[in-house]
Amino acid sequence: MNRFVMAAIGGIFGGAVLATQVAGPLLAQERGNATSVYEQLDLFGDVFERIRNQYVDEPDTAKLIEAAINGMLMSLDPHSGYMPPEDFDDMRTQTRGSFGGLGIEVTQEDGFIKVVTPMDGTPADQAGVEPGDLITHVDGESVLGMTLSEAVEMMRGPVGSEILITVVREGRSEPFDLSIIRDTIRLQAVRVRTEGENIVLRLTTFNEQTFPSMRDGLRDAIEELGGLDNVGGVVLDMRNNPGGLLTQAIRVTDAFLDQGEIVSTRGREEDAGERFNAQAGDLIEGKPLVVLINGGSASASEIVAGALQDHRRAIVVGTRSFGKGSVQTVMPLRGDGAIRLTTSLYYTPSGRSIQALGVSPDIVVEQPRRQPLDDDSEATTPRTRSENDLRGRLDNRDMSEDERRQMEDERRQAEQVAQLRNEDYQLAYALDILRGLTALNGQ
Repeated sequence: MNRFVMAAIGGIFGGAVLATQVAGPLLAQERGNATSVYEQLDLFGDVFERIRNQYVDEPDTAKLIEAAINGMLMSLDPHSGYMPPEDFDDMRTQTRGSFGGLGIEVTQEDGFIKVVTPMDGTPADQAGVEPGDLITHVDGESVLGMTLSEAVEMMRGPVGSEILITVVREGRSEPFDLSIIRDTIRLQAVRVRTEGENIVLRLTTFNEQTFPSMRDGLRDAIEELGGLDNVGGVVLDMRNNPGGLLTQAIRVTDAFLDQGEIVSTRGREEDAGERFNAQAGDLIEGKPLVVLINGGSASASEIVAGALQDHRRAIVVGTRSFGKGSVQTVMPLRGDGAIRLTTSLYYTPSGRSIQALGVSPDIVVEQPRRQPLDDDSEATTPRTRSENDLRGRLDNRDMSEDERRQMEDERRQAEQVAQLRNEDYQLAYALDILRGLTALNGQ
């Protein structure tokens, strides 16, 4: 026992000596770093004064300071930035008055404006803007070198006015122009519909209305189908959903889980992270669930998809998501402005970060690009012949009237699925998976 005590005491003394030997150089290094920072700030002040006193035209000093702050933040990552008072006020009130917009979520990449996603039903969506598009010019003026807020401001304008954006798109050899008519952007967070015995929940954004609207719409759809026993499964469609409120992402995920972690955040300090867990209660009581994502699914939608995938609660279908796994904190400043600063990263329940990687679907399904149809395309499609088309065929005498009606119903459903496959291949694929899971489970 004495040997253990002595070893412990020796360790304490050894630590004391080590601390004495290391503390001096560490303090000196810290002082050196502080001195270097002050020298850089002096350099900044020197440059500022020279610009203010010697530039060919008298500069606006407030704009100089704002540009310097924005430059600092933009050098960190694409999502950090400065919000002048008017932008900060817009964010807090969540209203833009009567301004006209395009309906796109954008970020900045290599000096250009990159489309995260066009929002459903907005002018940008109707004009054919796609996730991943790079906007190089707005009304003929290059956006290269502009801040993100400056480029966004250029795209705003009166409702009904026209804007011409120049787009570079993967797979297209040359840039091309898109004409868009600005409109007031009013997003419907959730749209619900039934497809046969399945329910499709289309989530376009995560705002304060997302979870309540999803919960109420899901309840109404279940009643429409005659109760949960008649529901085959649910498709949670989050394609082109740019994200939004973390609280809503947690509530949407919790709606389909009984227990377990949903998401955690980790910052610079070890004790600054948070962990969010599910509460008991699955709104569809374990019915099959398919999640649809694509390259326009970002942030909050990736949290939902990643959590349901990690818990093996859902099959994720589509293409790799955008990969925005960072948390931004808005910090008010003197003068009524604010900064938006990246302070932590999201982690899925299995401990993986989606930052720059995104969520990989369990089943990769590309959405084919729509091809223009010729007027004669339907007429030239060969018709499949069957025994029923042959002259003098034998009729099926063993089929009852109920069986004939069931066969006709199945044929009509098959035709509807075929039509949906032409309109939305990914959704049709997801519904096929649900039908297979339902049949496998004997439901």
